Amino acid sequence: MAELVPYYTPGIVLLVLLFSIARADLPGTWQLIVQDAGIASMHTAVTRFNTVILLDRTNIGPSRKALDRHRCRRDPNDAALKHDCYAHSVLFDLATNQIRPLMIQTDTWCSSGQFLSDGSLLQTGGDKDGFRKIRRFEPCDPNETCDWVELQDTELITGRWYATNQILPDGSVIIVGGRGTNTVEYYPPRENGAVPFQFLADVEDKQMDNLYPYVHLLPDDGGNLFVFANSRAVKYDHRINAVVKEYPPLDGGPRNYPSGGSSAMLAIQGDFATAEILICGGAQPGAFTARATDAPAHGTCGRIVATAADPVWVTEEMPFGRIMGDMVNLPTGEILIINGAQAGSQGFEMGSDPCLYPLLYRPDQPIGLRFMTLNPGTVPRMYHSTANLLPDGRVLVAGSNPHYFYKFNAEFPTELRIEAFSPEYLSPDRANLRPEIQEIPQIVRYGEVFDVFVTVALPVVEIIQINWGNAPFATHSYSQGQRLVKLTVAPSVPDGVSRYRIQCTAPPNGAVAPPGYYMAFAVNQGVPSMARWIRIVS
Repeated sequence: MAELVPYYTPGIVLLVLLFSIARADLPGTWQLIVQDAGIASMHTAVTRFNTVILLDRTNIGPSRKALDRHRCRRDPNDAALKHDCYAHSVLFDLATNQIRPLMIQTDTWCSSGQFLSDGSLLQTGGDKDGFRKIRRFEPCDPNETCDWVELQDTELITGRWYATNQILPDGSVIIVGGRGTNTVEYYPPRENGAVPFQFLADVEDKQMDNLYPYVHLLPDDGGNLFVFANSRAVKYDHRINAVVKEYPPLDGGPRNYPSGGSSAMLAIQGDFATAEILICGGAQPGAFTARATDAPAHGTCGRIVATAADPVWVTEEMPFGRIMGDMVNLPTGEILIINGAQAGSQGFEMGSDPCLYPLLYRPDQPIGLRFMTLNPGTVPRMYHSTANLLPDGRVLVAGSNPHYFYKFNAEFPTELRIEAFSPEYLSPDRANLRPEIQEIPQIVRYGEVFDVFVTVALPVVEIIQINWGNAPFATHSYSQGQRLVKLTVAPSVPDGVSRYRIQCTAPPNGAVAPPGYYMAFAVNQGVPSMARWIRIVS
């Protein structure tokens, strides 16, 4: 029997007819990886050791994962648990599915993060005693016992809650905004300290729709930043701390927290001179302050060539209205939109009508044909859920806690399960197309020419791409620092039975690919290999 699902656009209500077909008839598959991770992951990041950092907040009371013996956090100001022997961060080993507790000393609620060029995770801010804290996690082999370290000699100049981090071409990190914090600062700290950013103050409204601004590093001279907040965007020159361009506003209302849209930059490729930004979904204006949990989300997307001389937004429609969706750059250059709800806004107890259907956005298709509806999940992933690309091409889905504390007896309970979504490119009927990387350098320099050797079961009939995806810091429906770079490659050359050599040229500079570690995928006819980690340095 057919099911009628209401779909809303500004001023118009459309009825989209969805036929009740078997789940298997839609592309993609779901897998439950871990039944109980011990914590609900508010922030998630994948490390070069093929482990995953899951991070919640500290002032939430007991989690379901105990710290190792004699390791407890003591905080007389924590209203929930002053003597806290529970983990609020864990390390997940992808090879064994084992969970190891990690120890966070100060509150990481709604904080920000970014991997540094050496592969360590910089983690900044939070609430209460974490407001000005800077933390680092230096990943290690799963058999070792790395853990969080709070920096004792450096703090944020200005406390930051709901800020955004972005690595820059020189390997430093800009930290943008935060609640009531309309400034930027840098790590390592610059001499001029925290610098006013008037744009953030200009776009602030009654419900503070300038939080977790979308910040994308552009591949232009100097690596300017595309910064989007509320419904407006600017190009920001971090070298002189000045706005150098204003973009036209995006119609459709506010898109940032708490209105719960999402954003990603399309793959950088060719001559690396063009950067396109995609922003999708969001709540109705004022839905957060009105606590309108049933206000329908809108399904509009805006796409803009941020590097164009006279850029304009091109709008298109998703099949579903969506808030709190996560956008993941897949190795193919397509974008997966997953998680979220169809009504309400971000915030505790503020969303309803979970959106279980992922979408595949195919940027090279004509408007009207770009979205493909995928196999639905069964677990609602609402507020505080995450999605991250894994080296094997799957997408890790974790978190969802729309409650102030952990609450398991609720319509949308605190979610401790970890799942993986496999896009259609991993289906068994494409296994013979899937390349396997046999040889690749561990370190390359900007502009260096190098070879990658792959094997493929079936004969190669077109160019094999070598695409680099970094590991972003995913939180609150936005993956901070997310990037996919398609390298310049020559046609593959046979090098034995089912073996091919691909000559590649590394990205030219840090504006195209900031220094650090990337997952290098070989992509054959839309099917990616298992990634190998590679580091780019000056």
